[in-house]
Amino acid sequence: MNKVVGSYGTEKFSSQISKFGINPSKIFRNLTYDDLVKMAVSRKEGVVNSTGSLSVNTGKYTGRSPDDRFIVLDDVTRDTVDWSKINHQFPTDKFTKILEKMKNFVNNKELFVFDGFVGADKETRLPIRVINDNAWQSLFAGQLFIRPSKEELENHTPEFTVMCINEFEAIPEIDGTKSNVFILIDLTRKIVLIAGTRYAGEMKKSMFSVMNFLLPERGIFPMHCSANIGKNQDTALFFGLSGTGKTTLSADPNRNLIGDDEHGWSDNGTFNFEGGCYAKCINLSQEAEPEIWSAIRPGAVLENVVLNDGKPDYDDNALTENTRVAYPLDFIPGAVIPSVGGHPKVIVFLTADALGVLPPVSRLTKEGAMYHFMSGYTSKLAGTERGIKEPKSVFSECFGAPFMPRPAAVYAKLLGEKINRHNTTVYLINTGWSGGPYGIGARIKIKYSRAMITAALTGELDRVEYRHDELFNLDIPTKVDGVPPEILDPKNTWNDKNSYQKSAKSLAKMFKKNFEKFNDVSQEIENAGPIL
Repeated sequence: MNKVVGSYGTEKFSSQISKFGINPSKIFRNLTYDDLVKMAVSRKEGVVNSTGSLSVNTGKYTGRSPDDRFIVLDDVTRDTVDWSKINHQFPTDKFTKILEKMKNFVNNKELFVFDGFVGADKETRLPIRVINDNAWQSLFAGQLFIRPSKEELENHTPEFTVMCINEFEAIPEIDGTKSNVFILIDLTRKIVLIAGTRYAGEMKKSMFSVMNFLLPERGIFPMHCSANIGKNQDTALFFGLSGTGKTTLSADPNRNLIGDDEHGWSDNGTFNFEGGCYAKCINLSQEAEPEIWSAIRPGAVLENVVLNDGKPDYDDNALTENTRVAYPLDFIPGAVIPSVGGHPKVIVFLTADALGVLPPVSRLTKEGAMYHFMSGYTSKLAGTERGIKEPKSVFSECFGAPFMPRPAAVYAKLLGEKINRHNTTVYLINTGWSGGPYGIGARIKIKYSRAMITAALTGELDRVEYRHDELFNLDIPTKVDGVPPEILDPKNTWNDKNSYQKSAKSLAKMFKKNFEKFNDVSQEIENAGPIL
């Protein structure tokens, strides 16, 4: 029997480990935060900083490595996965060989295991096991996924296993990978293999991809969004790619947080996939983001944040702009535990337009919501992926194409059905640039974005006048409390009106060109986009 530390149901667990085919010298299972931090420090994986949180450096890989992510091609995935530049195929025989090599690699080594769940809705949650060779990454897993009770741990049987071994590396010419790093998802054997990268976000996003594949068959809409709930039990969703403000804008002191990144929408309502948050730290301040600031305390993990005499410097991006903090959901005051909510009354699509031409806020028709969901326009911001140094305009279907194995139409259909059934109102909010593009204009202030969202959630935007933007085919409010009226029309903020018009038409053409790839949508949805 393997030597297991910190476990309940040891005999059953050891049997499962043996059946999986690994024989480590010792396994540390579901240890406490304190124990994992002590072990991480003693193993020189990180240091405790002035906040009491654990600071780690992930080395070369400070963001996701999308070109190294593959899905195994087999009879289950052949006709169901949207094979593309995002969803790369991987041969099943190559997966088998890498899996065996990784198993052999970890034999007689110390390993860390987290057993828990993805999904706060007990009717739909997925039992998982995460195997790591680093204590701090096991701590990360215990924060970001949902932690079991003692009784649940005793009887835990994982349906999916994530094996993330930092010290193992591929040999591309032998293993069939693109580099020494790989993220391999086998949806049939229900195993995720990650190696060569210390960036912990790969674990979280791999399981998000798994849920995005599994849930649509059950009529559940998986979403790359944050969610919160008001005092009147009104649920709101915030869609958007990394860097658009999902985490920041959903951490509202006047509302309770359901979750900051990944959710499902079933017939029962909204539920969080995760048990924690993974927030960006770049330029973090106590004044602008007090909830996140206060969550950086003992038990949290800081990734790639520069320390000056042991004190975090959130303005220093010497290592990466993608500095992060991971912490349990209950570190946010008033967070909803278990993290479930009702059917959303308001949905917000967040985009960070680096061209500076989209209005800060607009209300979408049902068809407009479908159009912008399928388009998923934003600017990919520095640090979220390797090689991104400055904002780049992208269209990411469903505001999360890197994590959506199935075709966009599958998810769009679910969104349309939910909006119709629950009479949900949808807004498009630009948290990007105003007064010009990146490098000339300035990023829209967080306090203005918060004011716009507050107006949407309280119903204020139902009672104001709107003007119609003919080019982008959007309805724009003429007044929002707490927001200077001149910035509501982006053209007003540009000194050079001709340059604005040229940039706006350029973006409109990009929308039209991108949407040509969707052949099976109604004319009503297509007509809801920009008009040239």
